[in-house]
Amino acid sequence: MTDEAVPPVERFVELPHETQMFLSELSHEDIATIKNGLPIIRLIIGFGKVTKWLAITALGIIAGFVLLWESVLKIAGWFKVPPH
Repeated sequence: MTDEAVPPVERFVELPHETQMFLSELSHEDIATIKNGLPIIRLIIGFGKVTKWLAITALGIIAGFVLLWESVLKIAGWFKVPPH
């Protein structure tokens, strides 16, 4: 039997007692607020992952540029005439 086939009342019994108490105390307004808030929370979590990888990428690009610039300066130094 899948979760969709189990009536909500039977699924409620399988929940931990604390969760049952929390859900039983919710009003219709609370349920509507939760339904409206879940997509926002999902977007925030998804944006956090994207932001993390954007920051890692930016730091990698900056570090790569610094290392490349130091190498270019080092190679350019090979072609300078030494001081007398």
